[in-house]
Amino acid sequence: MHTIKAALEELMASMDRADAQVIISHVLGVNRAYIAANPMRILTETEDAKIDVLAAQRAMGAPIAYLTAKREFYGREFEVSPAVLIPRPETETLVEAALARLAPKASILELGTGSGAIAVTLAAQRPQARVVATDASARALAVARANAARHGCAERVEFVLGSWYAPLAGRRFDLIVANPPYVAAADPHLARGDLRFEPQQALTDGSRDGLDSIRAIVAGAPDHLDRGGWLLFEHGYDQAAAARALLEAAGLRDIVSLDDLAGIARVAGGKIA
Repeated sequence: MHTIKAALEELMASMDRADAQVIISHVLGVNRAYIAANPMRILTETEDAKIDVLAAQRAMGAPIAYLTAKREFYGREFEVSPAVLIPRPETETLVEAALARLAPKASILELGTGSGAIAVTLAAQRPQARVVATDASARALAVARANAARHGCAERVEFVLGSWYAPLAGRRFDLIVANPPYVAAADPHLARGDLRFEPQQALTDGSRDGLDSIRAIVAGAPDHLDRGGWLLFEHGYDQAAAARALLEAAGLRDIVSLDDLAGIARVAGGKIA
């Protein structure tokens, strides 16, 4: 049987330290501080076996978030599954941009909610806000509903099955947010790393330039925004100029382009007059 220290060292032969720590933390039900403080703690046979299984799955490429069924986002832990995109740190830029433009009792629409990380975070940060979140996947909405319940927002987030604005005829909001699929259909990254295991419909809409979903979201925004309302969405690292052109063509004003923590333009948005 291994000690925590020995198990960590063995895992690090095939993965980075952060992933190794997450696997051990998950199996033991402890945090990373515990691992650091108890390196000589001896693992049970069951714990050892569970670590080996997860290590083998990770070696085959399975994302850590799917192996542990959770991912941290904006300081909260969210349930994830292969039915939803794994929340990423750069998407916190979208949340920050939304929070900066939200009145306390605003009405919010998230399009393509996936795990619900954005909708639930906004609801948690703005407890008087009304949030509606759509997704075309019933399996994704089940994950999102579980996350809303986990964070005490189940009564304040309405989840609706349907593609983009389709189930929202006549409804208007103060803010629309989205992290739509924006990877071009032929992008080689779709066959690499974690992206191989994530739902392809959440990564790419099949368009040559990856912008068809953004086009639909921008085009429909004027019919679903109240006067002075904002549309904000995430886009690819090389799509800032195209995003701005789409916003201008739709007649939105006060257009913004916002960088993520890596200094890459990641969020675009505009306001309805």
